Amino acid sequence: MRVLLIFLYLMFVSSQAAAETQVNVVGLFNGKAILSINGGKPKTYSVGQVTPDGIKVISADSSKVILEVDGKRRELGMGQGIAIAGGGSSAQTATLYANNAGHFLGEGYINGSSMKFLVDTGASSIALSGKEARRLGLSYLNGDIGAASTAAGVVKAYRISLNTVKIGGIVMHQVEAMVLEGDSPPVVLLGMSVLNRVQMERDGMVMTLTKKY
Repeated sequence: MRVLLIFLYLMFVSSQAAAETQVNVVGLFNGKAILSINGGKPKTYSVGQVTPDGIKVISADSSKVILEVDGKRRELGMGQGIAIAGGGSSAQTATLYANNAGHFLGEGYINGSSMKFLVDTGASSIALSGKEARRLGLSYLNGDIGAASTAAGVVKAYRISLNTVKIGGIVMHQVEAMVLEGDSPPVVLLGMSVLNRVQMERDGMVMTLTKKY
């Protein structure tokens, strides 16, 4: 009886895994999108075409593609992806690519304003310069005051909460961040206040983030 239960459980887990489809956007052109399905070789799909998993390309240009999944339309940009479950639900994901130095960089949004970021597992939270915070319109001077060590020495730091952070297809709310007085760091550091909320999977020069909660 126990063997039978284990067998049935494994069959259930296998069927759940098989039912999920991961779609990543790796190229965009007018009227066409290059998609990678379940980590496979990228393939070009024209508007109107349907993938083997039943995902239809509704429209595409150099900035975005609109896919129809189970009757619902999803808009994705370059490097974004979705995990489609058999029941029609989808997980929030983002695909990042490493530069020649092995650092994972990308573009995202803080409170609706665009920014460039670098993944930094050594940072306890999102970290950004006062210069960048002002550009983003953040009222950080009302935050909790502390100090942080940088290459330029110890600087004043302000702990704040960001209303929204968007990375690829991932959206998070009320995310802790530290604003460092001055011009450093030159890009936003994507620290553990974001990374603790995602599952990170790395395959060579590609990193996939999947939101956990």
